Amino acid sequence: MVTRFFLRFLVAALGLWAATRIVPGIGIDSPSDLALATLLLGVANAVVKPVVILLSLPFLILTLGLFYFVVNAAMFGLVAWLLDGFRVHGFVPALLGSLVVSLVSWLGSAFVKDKD
Repeated sequence: MVTRFFLRFLVAALGLWAATRIVPGIGIDSPSDLALATLLLGVANAVVKPVVILLSLPFLILTLGLFYFVVNAAMFGLVAWLLDGFRVHGFVPALLGSLVVSLVSWLGSAFVKDKD
């Protein structure tokens, strides 16, 4: 269980690092800031995101789920707002960064299977 958590953490950190390399407007100062940003993004996605999704349910229905991308970008921006060593300059970098992190996490989840 600890190994799966650690592997998922590494995959998420890899996605965040890739976002800083691919998307202009996203920056991380140090490896410790990368680790902290990864942890904060996980906490934001686990705690804050469900509340935001519930509150924005009418927009999600109206846009046929496309507003979910805005919620992901908002979680990305929230982490940047909370952590000084992680910078996101605007909505478009937050949106693209969240897409990169999601894509890398999705690809990584193919290698880190849960035991059911």
